[in-house]
Amino acid sequence: MAEYADNTPVRNWLSIQSSGHLPLLVVITLALLLSACTEKTITLHGAVQFADTHPYNQTLLKFEELTKKYYGKPVDFVLHRNSELGLEKDYFAYMSQGISVDYAVVSPSHMSTFAKSAPLMDMPFLFRDFDHWRKVLDAGILEPISKQVMENADVMLIGYGGGGVRNLIVNKPVRNMAELKNLKMRVMGAPIQTKTFQAVGATPTVIAYAEVYNAIQTGVIEAAENEALGIEQMKFYEVGPYIAMTAHAITVRPLCFSGKTFRRLPEELQSAILRAGKESGVFGREIESAADRARLEGMASEGKLKMVPFADRDKLLELTLPVRVDYAKEVGAEAILDRINNIN
Repeated sequence: MAEYADNTPVRNWLSIQSSGHLPLLVVITLALLLSACTEKTITLHGAVQFADTHPYNQTLLKFEELTKKYYGKPVDFVLHRNSELGLEKDYFAYMSQGISVDYAVVSPSHMSTFAKSAPLMDMPFLFRDFDHWRKVLDAGILEPISKQVMENADVMLIGYGGGGVRNLIVNKPVRNMAELKNLKMRVMGAPIQTKTFQAVGATPTVIAYAEVYNAIQTGVIEAAENEALGIEQMKFYEVGPYIAMTAHAITVRPLCFSGKTFRRLPEELQSAILRAGKESGVFGREIESAADRARLEGMASEGKLKMVPFADRDKLLELTLPVRVDYAKEVGAEAILDRINNIN
């Protein structure tokens, strides 16, 4: 929640002194300084689950840098790191309510309660490759989803980060459809995630992100799915050292901003935030997509994990196609899916 300085005690003191205890020129000067300070002391609070080396943090720090640059007036940012304010689903709820968090990077799956179409952005097998992914994000095809999120949750999607390739994190080798069958795996909370992995024969279950490590370690599940930087940050390789290279998703991670906070800000700052959000999203995509494969290969070379080729990826695409089509119909996003599929 944006904060503004409270100068009431100073105002009271100034009022008393203006009765004759200070020269008039001094009173006027102090009044002007107080007015300037009151106008410029805005503090915005961000939140992220990771440390500064993670692309989400770097995206938010770039957002801060660009906002200050384009606004040209003092504005303070406080970024709460390392899950200090909870997890992404908490950040989204806070932004919707206009409390605690003003901006954050949030997975689309955490928006599904407010906007049924939101998880389509992160739907498994939505993008053919990185080139397709970039063209979709640059073409503005996802804007109808952004509008729905704003209308229902009062949270603005001001930029699109992401770029990690998600694979399966498993406690045993999974190389083909036969070994994938009945695999007990964690998925995110959006129903599309569950339906997709059910369609390929796995046994998905929704488990909180913070509980994944222990769930694999204790045998509650055998697998999860994530991109390289998430695997490294959470040390999932310690309990799931086999990475089945399913490449089932290229992530889209919107940079979100509280609508309630936004409407309270000066117009010049609003314009700066919108410009900075778009540009920092592009910045985040570039650094995450570049770092993702490099870190996965780096962890493999360090002996932390084993990259296991998956032989039947074409079969995964075939089995999940009806799920994508049905889901788009269910959430009224057939036109969006058609536009995505038709980009060459």
